[in-house]
Amino acid sequence: MTLVKAINNALDIKLNENKDVVIYGEDVGYEGGVFRVTQGLQEKYGAQRVFDSPLAESGIVGTAVGMAVAGMKPVIEMQFSGFAYPGFNHIISHVSRMRNRSRGKYTSSMVIRMPYGGGIKALEHHSESMEAIYGHIPGLKVVMPSTPHDAKGLLISAIESQDPVIYMEPKRIYRAVKQEVSEDKFNVQIGKANVVQQGKDVTVVSYGAMMRDTQKALALAKKAGISVELIDLRTIFPLDVDTIASSIKKTGRIVTVHEAPNSFGVASEINSIALEESFLHLEAPPKRVTGFDTIFPLPQGEHHYMPTPEKIYYEIEKTVKF
Repeated sequence: MTLVKAINNALDIKLNENKDVVIYGEDVGYEGGVFRVTQGLQEKYGAQRVFDSPLAESGIVGTAVGMAVAGMKPVIEMQFSGFAYPGFNHIISHVSRMRNRSRGKYTSSMVIRMPYGGGIKALEHHSESMEAIYGHIPGLKVVMPSTPHDAKGLLISAIESQDPVIYMEPKRIYRAVKQEVSEDKFNVQIGKANVVQQGKDVTVVSYGAMMRDTQKALALAKKAGISVELIDLRTIFPLDVDTIASSIKKTGRIVTVHEAPNSFGVASEINSIALEESFLHLEAPPKRVTGFDTIFPLPQGEHHYMPTPEKIYYEIEKTVKF
């Protein structure tokens, strides 16, 4: 399956299994979404359960809060993550707080899907990678898969979660890779990172679309004789502190890669883990390879913004030789 097919398959499974699941958002019904992620689902399950919404993110999120409180399981789509901000008031004021506000009487158990990230030469508000904003909000889980297998298993877990989940989809690799993925239902645990590759010289952490670029950098590192332990976070919150800290204690070095802006990002949080949990094992300062503290460029300039395999390898080599 491609990543698109894996997500579609997960939605299909949950629509068939749970009659309370509904899917809606801008163009997700008849057209199957701008990226065709929900293609065929309205035809199969009808327009009462898979349907188009007005172009109003605040209305999409706000109505989902009411549905969730009433016991339904809405899976809503923000057409691009950069379009989600009109609905942000509901996310931070209601979605994340409903259980605490009602002392457990109600929950806003829902999934908010949003394609994120650059690299597709899109226009403004189409290329943001702002996962750290959502990871900072108590009450939310934040998921960012990098493979078709994980995309399916994590989405099924997200829909079954009693907590609201921000499910961020790396649109740059929607169709970039194929992987053997079972047609059967399975879950991937939210909050558990995946050690993709064992190594002894340096720990490299990444997630989402940047995993492909990071793996290309690891091929360069292998040629140079550098043994890299690669961790795919899979979940931004809750963060798998134990897996990260254990790996740093093993290798003594940490490099974190993401395309989001540098300051106050996920890499900063991981560097804090290195200092708080593994300080006495460090052989080099924790390093981050990220985007810049600027608005994401328009198409002709985006290649200057995003970390490349060569840049990632350069920082890996520098960290190992420190």
